[in-house]
Amino acid sequence: MSDAPLTLTLHAYRLLSRLATPLTPLLLARRLKRGKENPARLGERYGRTQDARPDGPLVWLHGASVGELLSTMPLIERIAGHHVNVLVTTGTVTSSEAAARRLPPGVIHQFVPLDTPKFVRRFLDRWQPDLVLLVESDLWPNMMIESSRRGVPMILINGRMSESSFNRWRKLPRTISSLLRRFDLCLAGTQADAWRLGELGAPRVVTTGNLKLDVPAPPADPARLEAFGNAIGNRPMIAAASTHPGEDALMIEAHARLRGNFRGLITVIAPRHPERGEDIMQLAREAGLKAALRSRGEPIKADTDIYVADTMGELGLIYRLALAVFVGGSLVEHGGQNPIEPAKLGAAILHGPHVWNFADIYDALDAAHGAEPVDSADRLTAAFAAMLSSRETRDSVAAAARTTVDALGGALARTLQSLDPYLMHLIMLRQRGDHA
Repeated sequence: MSDAPLTLTLHAYRLLSRLATPLTPLLLARRLKRGKENPARLGERYGRTQDARPDGPLVWLHGASVGELLSTMPLIERIAGHHVNVLVTTGTVTSSEAAARRLPPGVIHQFVPLDTPKFVRRFLDRWQPDLVLLVESDLWPNMMIESSRRGVPMILINGRMSESSFNRWRKLPRTISSLLRRFDLCLAGTQADAWRLGELGAPRVVTTGNLKLDVPAPPADPARLEAFGNAIGNRPMIAAASTHPGEDALMIEAHARLRGNFRGLITVIAPRHPERGEDIMQLAREAGLKAALRSRGEPIKADTDIYVADTMGELGLIYRLALAVFVGGSLVEHGGQNPIEPAKLGAAILHGPHVWNFADIYDALDAAHGAEPVDSADRLTAAFAAMLSSRETRDSVAAAARTTVDALGGALARTLQSLDPYLMHLIMLRQRGDHA
């Protein structure tokens, strides 16, 4: 790891973040009103906490949100299984709720401090990490600069560098190089990510694969699964998962066009952001369809057309029950949501053209006929019609998807192999009753 000199851009960033520090209460108050902060844990955004640092070596893992947290859960479990302390930070309320449900006993969760020198230093003084693992692409300059100045090894895991981010950073080559050179090691999700990271200045890059491919399929509470299945009954069910604005209307249009040919059809829409549930229900009603909202506990009735699953942590139910699933963020220019979970649970997958967030996986799925690409309401409707009309078609797509995802796995083992020298050092420190 190199404590690389700061560029003019980084000096400016640090100065502006210092000057903005007094405005923090206003920023957090605004985020509170929007439901983006936990009022009981605002102190963590300032680097303060009542939680005690456990004795012995400590690994600090940071991921931006729910997806990063869940993708690293098996890795967290393996590290904690070596009796090494683990601190996990994330930046969203939903990720903190997922952490409370899913983190192993003894693993600590905190909200990441706002990226000002003062708050980051306070955080580091409190937790004194011996190893920092940053997930994917959430690279906060003050966090990285302050950690490297303390000599704490930093490793990028499941590293991502999209083509658009790469092109932006190429306009500031010395700035991104100064940040990336602070990593001891960059473990990239794909060969393309590895190449881009290396081109931008990362000194040691290894392609380990995408950790999301090794995450177990999302669970489903047996009682909720049975109740949901009973409510659907023998009706054909299709779904749209993790949708973004603009995609819900296309699903509603597809349902309206399909229901005449597929008696009893029900469409489940699970928005990426659950707070959009009421807006989606209104769209359905404006289209003359009967809609119900899961967050309100509204039941699925015999005449329910659109069921809005505006809840968290229930995609495992939907993927197990739907005959075919459109994976959102892909018919709008968002980059596509994760297709791995529905593939593992046997759903036939449809997706739009904008899938650069998971480009390698979608490319492999499409090549193996494990997913059906669509680019319009007409294509979406036709693809769902084909899936609903033929169980053989659905089963073929689902089987190809599962085989493809299984073949792409192995990132967890490769990541652990790369981390082994660092973890063995911490285990030896623990055995000596010390930390770096």
